[in-house]
Amino acid sequence: MNWQPQGVREAGGGLLALALATFVAITTELVPVGLLPLISDDLEVSEGAAGLLVTAYAFMVAVLAVPLTTATRKLPRKTLLLTALGVYVLSNVIVAVAPTFALVAVARALGGASHAVFFSVSIGYASRLVRPHLAGRALALVTLGASAGFVLGVPLTTSLGTALGWRTAFLVLAGACTIAGVLTALLLPSVPGGGAPPADAARGARRTALAQVTTANALAYLGHYTVYTYVSVLLLATGLATAALGPALLLIGALGLIGAAYAAARLDARLRQTTVVTLVVVAGGILALGLAFPGTVGTLAAAAVWSIGFGAVAAVFQTAAIRTRGASPDVVGALVNSTANIGIGGGAALGALVLDGVGSTAVPYTGAALVVAALAVVLLTRRAFPPGPADAPGPDHGGR
Repeated sequence: MNWQPQGVREAGGGLLALALATFVAITTELVPVGLLPLISDDLEVSEGAAGLLVTAYAFMVAVLAVPLTTATRKLPRKTLLLTALGVYVLSNVIVAVAPTFALVAVARALGGASHAVFFSVSIGYASRLVRPHLAGRALALVTLGASAGFVLGVPLTTSLGTALGWRTAFLVLAGACTIAGVLTALLLPSVPGGGAPPADAARGARRTALAQVTTANALAYLGHYTVYTYVSVLLLATGLATAALGPALLLIGALGLIGAAYAAARLDARLRQTTVVTLVVVAGGILALGLAFPGTVGTLAAAAVWSIGFGAVAAVFQTAAIRTRGASPDVVGALVNSTANIGIGGGAALGALVLDGVGSTAVPYTGAALVVAALAVVLLTRRAFPPGPADAPGPDHGGR
């Protein structure tokens, strides 16, 4: 295979395919968030127990991302992505028809195994489509698909589930995953795997930097999902009508595109500054939500600020991790994927404990404290989050 990395414009078709696939992947992961009250009522479990559907999914990713990525390193990257999208379809169909909470949980775990492969490979894939110094912009463009999952996926499935039933929402999502698979097959070029960094004297420092990035990544996701998993519960507790929940999540989520655009414009030139600003906005928004709760207007306004910041988070940490060159792009993707999902699953579980124990008022403060911890890691690790632009063009990036 003679694939050569290109500019962002030339790689646009492939980046679009990855963004579309990322959209359905994120929506599949997070669709229970807006449907928790409906799922818990129908399957006769508590809202905290229903939230564990997010936890089970995320922990499958956390546990399996690295071993599955390593085990499949010799397989064609495009084939792996298409297979993962097919498993998403199967998982969503099983959830839609499952008669018991236990079977729903099993189907969600199956989706989590697919997610372990999908995001590990897609992060490395996006970085291989373009030349190394353009990786930040490429990853930011692909993560617009993730932002769209928040902006459109979760709110639309919430509105659909509210109107026609939560099972219908999962069936429609299965159809969307099928369409994304077809478009990925048509638009995404094949790229080779491999691309491990050289075993030179700086290898230890690169690995340390990668560990620092993934630690901050885990903390940021842990703080966010401690709150976001139960955002529908919090918003309903402010007096927001059930019928208004989907539109509210849509409006709030749409603001995340501002953060994603900010990341795309600045990451390759000012990684450290972009990371700090992003985490300050996320932590400030969550803290403001805690202070405003249970006032409806104040809570919605704070959630909007929080969403703007979080729109940049995925691109920030993916780019920082790739730039450390602490491992091959696929292994870097697996580590980012795994630690993010440790945060997602841990956040869902921690949020459930706080919600069922101390109460809903304590949930935002817990989440904000964890995001501040992520910010502290960034401030203390200058090598992992350097201030200047990426080297251009640079060492082998897996597709040269």
